[in-house]
Amino acid sequence: MARETYINAALTLLLILVPLWAWCSGQTYIMTLCTKVAILALAGVGLNIALGLGGLVSFGHAAFFGIGGYAMGILASHAQVMDPIAEWPVLIHGTKSMPVIWLVAMLASALAALLIGLLSLRTSGVYFIMITLAFGQMLYYFTIGWPAYGGEDGLSIWVRNGFPGINTLVPVQFLILAYVILGLALLFSAALARSRFGLALTASRQNADRVETVGITPFKLRLVAFVISGAITGLAGALFADLNRFISPTMFSWHTSGEIMVFVILGGVGRLYGPVVGAALFIMLEHLLGGVSDYWQIFLGLLLLGVVLFARGGLIGTLAGREVAHG
Repeated sequence: MARETYINAALTLLLILVPLWAWCSGQTYIMTLCTKVAILALAGVGLNIALGLGGLVSFGHAAFFGIGGYAMGILASHAQVMDPIAEWPVLIHGTKSMPVIWLVAMLASALAALLIGLLSLRTSGVYFIMITLAFGQMLYYFTIGWPAYGGEDGLSIWVRNGFPGINTLVPVQFLILAYVILGLALLFSAALARSRFGLALTASRQNADRVETVGITPFKLRLVAFVISGAITGLAGALFADLNRFISPTMFSWHTSGEIMVFVILGGVGRLYGPVVGAALFIMLEHLLGGVSDYWQIFLGLLLLGVVLFARGGLIGTLAGREVAHG
């Protein structure tokens, strides 16, 4: 069995044991942190499909994260005041049902990824990075000037949305829900990497000209990967908004895009559990050092610098040695 498989198994066990210990000892705050790790890791899984498999360095994934969050906020806010969404051509009533909200968030994010991808994927390198960043910033400033949903101040949701058979207000139950979704996303990502589509996408990342000579269009492969990536990141945005019961334009900011990329780079680009390790390290540093200094991100920057300079495969890549990433 490959060394990375053992590492992933150990990480899975750790992900289970930490919240289990927190639950047994009544550490509700630790369970909330674990839930946050799972949700942010889910956003990283979305980016890792585009970056790890397709080689698409997107600095605008906050656009999809924010769209997912605002899809939740808009639907939930109209449900809590029992006011239909009258601004749309058709009256649409809000909902507090998580499955419905997730579906809307993923569809809206996928549509946005399709439109952004059709334009940005015609470029490459720094131009692609800047175009994706520009779209994220446009949505950021749009939501700042959108007073119907809080504008710059954001919008609070009074009660967390519901899932059939689960009391989402109970921290451990919401944690389990987030873990299940993350697990399904990881399984999907692994299956996608091993599928014909994933292999063709990886080949187009390594040598696009060679792939084109056998009749495969790299543009279409990258566009599909970008749409899938956007949908998963949008789902993470909806969950994150539900966790905090709050949405704000900061979900669209370039800082959010940067953080999601940091998760992937720290853990390992193209590594299945890379986003999980990166998100866990980020939240751990924020929790341990945030109360010590307002400048705790200096230590994060030093860690990121060390990974980029001396551990190009990320932390998992370093532990796994020379083994090839899943994507």
